[in-house]
Amino acid sequence: MGNNRLIILFSALLFFFVQLTAQDRNTSYLASGGKMDPLQAIMDIRHYTIALDVDIAQQSINGYAIADIILSQQTDTILFNLAHLMVVKKITVNKKSGNYFQQGDFVFITKPHGFAAGRQSIKIEYGGKPPVAAHPPWEGGFSWKKDSHGNPWVVINCQSEGGDVYFPCKDYPGDEPNEGVDLFITVPRGLTVAGPGLLQSVKNQNNNKVTFHWKTNYTISNYCVVFNIAKYKLVSRDYTSLSGNKVPMQFYVLEEDTAYAQHVLDIRERDTKILEKYFGEYPWIKEKIGIAEVPNPGMEHQTMVTYGDKFRYKKVAGQDYSDNLFHEFSHEWWANKVTNKDWAHMWIQEGIATYAEALFFRETAGESAYDSMELVWKMRIQNKKPVVQGDEVTEADTYTGDVYHKGAFFMHTLRYVLGDSIFFPALKELATDQKYTYDNFVTTGDVQQLFSKRFGKDLKPLFDFYLRTINRLEINVQQTAFNEYTIQSANCPMLLPLEIITDQGVKKVMLGNESFKIKSKTLPVIDAKGYYLKKISIL
Repeated sequence: MGNNRLIILFSALLFFFVQLTAQDRNTSYLASGGKMDPLQAIMDIRHYTIALDVDIAQQSINGYAIADIILSQQTDTILFNLAHLMVVKKITVNKKSGNYFQQGDFVFITKPHGFAAGRQSIKIEYGGKPPVAAHPPWEGGFSWKKDSHGNPWVVINCQSEGGDVYFPCKDYPGDEPNEGVDLFITVPRGLTVAGPGLLQSVKNQNNNKVTFHWKTNYTISNYCVVFNIAKYKLVSRDYTSLSGNKVPMQFYVLEEDTAYAQHVLDIRERDTKILEKYFGEYPWIKEKIGIAEVPNPGMEHQTMVTYGDKFRYKKVAGQDYSDNLFHEFSHEWWANKVTNKDWAHMWIQEGIATYAEALFFRETAGESAYDSMELVWKMRIQNKKPVVQGDEVTEADTYTGDVYHKGAFFMHTLRYVLGDSIFFPALKELATDQKYTYDNFVTTGDVQQLFSKRFGKDLKPLFDFYLRTINRLEINVQQTAFNEYTIQSANCPMLLPLEIITDQGVKKVMLGNESFKIKSKTLPVIDAKGYYLKKISIL
């Protein structure tokens, strides 16, 4: 009896302590990422199983999620992220009932004598009305829409918020389920669920519903663990990859839009060949090249990239082009295969995916078309805060247009500084080397070290200058004698190649912080092709 009283007292004290700790935590509404909680730092996600019944009429979900994890050390508390709109009903740990409580957007699972280090399987039964997306995909959640015939059309977007908008998870980009995910999604019969990985089965239920089982064996970001529901028709064909592997291309298109489907697959096939040229074989060769039509701008959901551009195209060298289709698909390499360790380094996936668009123009319309795209990115740079602001920041803190535009333009600068013979092989190495892909994660420092190694010079000053500050390269031009000009930069981060147009043509020099003189009968034009983000002052 005495031991039992001690256990009860210990449990009460533990519960009280964790409650106080929870109240001190940042419970702001679903900001993905940030500084990792110590309780989650000891937890390695291995696999998720998510089984949900989707009640479209009530805009609610109900079911369970199983998280298989490995604890690096014993702990008395296991912590998951889950939107406070979801209500936990029961938790079992290794098939035994567990103590738990919800606080804000967290679920705390407690045990007085602690959970042992090693593998643990946590089943969380829950339900509720998940957040409704205010402005998808940027402000995410569920979108409960209808197609033009009144059929339900349900879409999930949650990059900004994380997968915890609808399932309990560790909401940190640097930890993905190494053993993949199983999704069992039950919907009214007549509708189709499009999800990540490969479709394992479709089973009719007794209540006029049907359950779709989607499975991926690859590691996957939690914001890509999503599904879409609609009256879809599947249109597919095989694609032969750069290495000769066959992979299905599958387009889950609204039945009313099936006439557009084959052309979308034509575009996808062409775009895949271009992306494979620069970044290596399609990353998810054992699963599929998937597309799902959605009622909002698309997202890079792994092996089921969404598309919402309503089949409108631009013409590039006489060919139909959709930046929505291309950009989100390029994320299969940059975001899904090469994943930033935390949101502080978001420019890697967004900037290089945007840069990939310029490479499309280069392939289809030539170098001048590539230059025109880089000019567009340069004009869109706001430069109000650094692209990289440290480490372990939230997605909301780091997300600006500059992670796209300045990130892409920086790759353009890097190409010029290194030259094509170094830059393009190094870029492909970043996209293909095991140390940067799949189960491994990257930071700005990793990218910097790779390009520095291939260049043979330390590029940290350049990376710091353009990514960790809002500096522009400042270059002063002053006429100091007849037909003579002095060129000087006060803040050049390292010796950089520079092109100057004079009356004699293009002169190539190395720019540092030492002034130098140029002979010219006309005013020198500095960096006319715009390789640098800069400010030119004529003194």
